[in-house]
Amino acid sequence: MTEPASSDPPILIFVRDLMFSTRIVEASRAAGVPFKVIRKPEALPAEAGRFLIVDLNQEGAMDAAVAWKNASGGRAIGFVSHVDTEVIDRAKLAGVDRILSRGQFTQVLPNLVRE
Repeated sequence: MTEPASSDPPILIFVRDLMFSTRIVEASRAAGVPFKVIRKPEALPAEAGRFLIVDLNQEGAMDAAVAWKNASGGRAIGFVSHVDTEVIDRAKLAGVDRILSRGQFTQVLPNLVRE
């Protein structure tokens, strides 16, 4: 799913959870911000974007986010279950720029897409 072409690079969304993916898409549309939903992690490094939003609890997400950061130099913003401290620690070590709990992510989403 992609919004119509814009001169601004899109927000890249690598989130398989339909509820969260829909929230991000709706927030992006409401803000008039271009976005692109990525379905396959192997396609991510080739994509240009303002930043990446990724669900760190999905399989392969951490590696995909790091590969994208290395290829693009962009920012990766991840959300994760607040009780999953192992994933949070791994994300910090891997260089994910901003790590939020699912609850925090939901609260800041309208402002986040405008960054």
